[in-house]
Amino acid sequence: MKLKITIDNKNYDVDVEIAETENFGSRLHAVESAVARTPIAATAAPTAETAVANEEKVCRSPVSGIVASVTAQVGQSLQAGDALLVLEAMKMETQVTAHVAGKVTAIKVKAGDSVQSGQILVEFE
Repeated sequence: MKLKITIDNKNYDVDVEIAETENFGSRLHAVESAVARTPIAATAAPTAETAVANEEKVCRSPVSGIVASVTAQVGQSLQAGDALLVLEAMKMETQVTAHVAGKVTAIKVKAGDSVQSGQILVEFE
């Protein structure tokens, strides 16, 4: 998988290899950093606490971090690729986008919340 990252205003193209695929979900999340929108694999399998019957109707956190801001609202209709919220991890902001079109039925986090990789952030109908 190729990623684009920026450090101190310098752009880098990085190749990333997933060593243990059984630890990753099969669905890709669309993620946008300050530099580029890049699809990345879900980084953790759902736990019993966060398991949901229809994985296509939820958006999970691609990284562990802090919710910097939430742009989506309950009841809002979104298209795939529309912004949902911004996560901050290791002084980098990651914009989490909708992976499917739909209507937001629940937002499970708020600005300032700490989230774990794989945690449900937003639910769709």
